[in-house]
Amino acid sequence: MARDFQSFLNQLESASELKRVSVEVDPYLEIAAIADKIVKQPSGGSALLFEHPTNNQIPVAINVYGSRLRMEMALGLDKNERGLDYVGDRIEKLFAEALPKPGGGFFDKLTKLPMLASISAWMPKTVRSGICQEIVKKGHDVKLSELPVLTTWPEDGGPFITMGMSHVCYKDGRRNMGLYRLQVYDDVTLGFHTQLHHDGAKAKSGYLPGERMPVAVAFGGDPALLYAATAPLPPFISEVIFTGFLRDSGIEMVKCITNDIEVPADSELVIEGWVDPSELHREGPFGDHTGYYSLADDYPVMHVEAITHRRNFVYPATVVGRPPQEDAYLGLATERIFLPLLRLMLPEIRDMHLPAAGAFHNLVIISMKKEYPGHCNKVIHSIWGMGQMMFTKCIIIVDEDIDPHDMREVLFRITSNVDPKRDMLFTEGPLDVLDHASDTFSYGSKTGIDATRKNKPFDSYKREWPKDLVFTKEIIEKIEARWNEYGI
Repeated sequence: MARDFQSFLNQLESASELKRVSVEVDPYLEIAAIADKIVKQPSGGSALLFEHPTNNQIPVAINVYGSRLRMEMALGLDKNERGLDYVGDRIEKLFAEALPKPGGGFFDKLTKLPMLASISAWMPKTVRSGICQEIVKKGHDVKLSELPVLTTWPEDGGPFITMGMSHVCYKDGRRNMGLYRLQVYDDVTLGFHTQLHHDGAKAKSGYLPGERMPVAVAFGGDPALLYAATAPLPPFISEVIFTGFLRDSGIEMVKCITNDIEVPADSELVIEGWVDPSELHREGPFGDHTGYYSLADDYPVMHVEAITHRRNFVYPATVVGRPPQEDAYLGLATERIFLPLLRLMLPEIRDMHLPAAGAFHNLVIISMKKEYPGHCNKVIHSIWGMGQMMFTKCIIIVDEDIDPHDMREVLFRITSNVDPKRDMLFTEGPLDVLDHASDTFSYGSKTGIDATRKNKPFDSYKREWPKDLVFTKEIIEKIEARWNEYGI
């Protein structure tokens, strides 16, 4: 089981999931254009390792997470026995075991001891050294221009780091790891793109003007770390501990050279520095996951004090752009892994789909069992109140027997079951900072659509609702048994 990034690349290559590109390829637009074409192939194409970026000898790995199989491999899963749903089942079981049972006493607490032992095994482990610090560069030796940072789209404001996991420290000592883009301004400064709703922005707000918030940007390490950095975790759960849960083993962490932040010891590369919350600089434009350029705006500046890396490191990157891209499979993992947690709070939900074309949070399709008047509206409002689901612009509800992943079926139900005036709910609330359709920054309207069948017990529908056209089970079995006879 792969535990560091290069071991994971070797695992992908052994499974014929990675292709090496041995010719020289330019990090300015060319690598991104190739990756964009590959990821749009059926099932996400192959992971790519560009061995000779132009004017650089540091290999670039891209589209590493860009298929369901590679996403499962990154999390140490087996698609035949333990796919993405297996992780969701583990989360569901964990919460079931953690919740106190009615009337439970001393023996109930004893039954929780194995669970507590498991949790202790997920905790990060501090070590004295790691391969991420085999080479240390400080002061005048720090040169971001030595890294093969990609410029992805023609009108981007410059080269952007897209696969660096930013570790930040709150003033009260809490830690957070998030995946934020970083624009390279020069050899020692980066644009630190922490949006209004990001934990990185919340951490920064605790520091006074002129104070330095320590930051460390780590690349690679255990392949599950990258997913954890994107997962919609509650604020009280550490991304590093969540990685330990995913891998059933704690991540080894090592203290940075220039600050007290700890980073994964087997990272490929670490950029250490600090941010002054009062210092802003124009960042962008940037070709974003919405499929449009996000406009230039003022964001904090990260001052780089050190770069450390393993002796022969690989630079991870990704293309951010119009879906589907590599992040579609990170979104798929979130959909399957966190569905049981959503059902724990809303047991009427049967399934959920976050279509990649909707940039994950813009469109959510839910199948549910309707049990009383207004039930669909209750679920719609509940979803808008759950973490990053607050950004959802459209929620579609279908009946429990409808597959929310079958878009043809979903569109059929919307067009046939919905009376717009009766079944469309409009409200206003927070939106993603990158949303350009709203007249107001990060705030606008959203809609919920009840595409369920209407019936007299639960709805005010006064007419008789027609039955679906379906063949009986007997006739379906009959034609299947005789199919070869038909000669079709």
